Amino acid sequence: MNTIETIQQVLLRSGTSWILWSLGGLSLASLALIVERWLFYRARECDLPALARMVGGHLASGDRAAATVALRRSRSLAGDIAAAGLELGDRGAAAADKAMQSAAALQRIALERSLAYLGTLGNNAPFIGLFGTVVGVIGAFQALGHGETGPAGATTQVASQVVMASIAEALVATAVGILVALPAVAAFNYFQRRVASLLSATEGLTNLVLAYLLDTGASDEGRVPERAA
Repeated sequence: MNTIETIQQVLLRSGTSWILWSLGGLSLASLALIVERWLFYRARECDLPALARMVGGHLASGDRAAATVALRRSRSLAGDIAAAGLELGDRGAAAADKAMQSAAALQRIALERSLAYLGTLGNNAPFIGLFGTVVGVIGAFQALGHGETGPAGATTQVASQVVMASIAEALVATAVGILVALPAVAAFNYFQRRVASLLSATEGLTNLVLAYLLDTGASDEGRVPERAA
């Protein structure tokens, strides 16, 4: 038995059942991930206009501590990023800006966690299904090659029925692969837009914080120091 025959026998003995079960497990994992990510993104949202008004009021009165507490209590992505900058407000607007950029980068890592799984599954599930189809087609042609001898018409009819049934069964794997890939691709694209939207929405609060910090810095620079008595 040569190498090709050995590989053929291994593929035929394994069959396509394990491929279908694998696709089913991957699909369940992707559905669980989709639900988890959707809940996570929903928890990181907030009423940004209302939060901006509240924080702006605290900053206008010079109460940075109250503004920071309000941002942290919102439990939103924008609130955490803006609070990271406000906590370094005493070091100047430049330091606050760098702190918010660092916080945004760290938050992006959390937002994009596990999204690569959805993208990989969406791109490769059809190929996994196609692999199962190829295995099934190999089995169909082997059945055709080992057809029982008999009258020519009867042998041809039986062989055709066996091949058609085997190919139809094999194509199920491709269909399942596509069915697994579609929701994964759709969710991946949707979540990518959601991440971009959440991060862009933080600019409203971060720019507001920087505006008050810059104004405070300018006021401190323009203040005439008191002379010692």
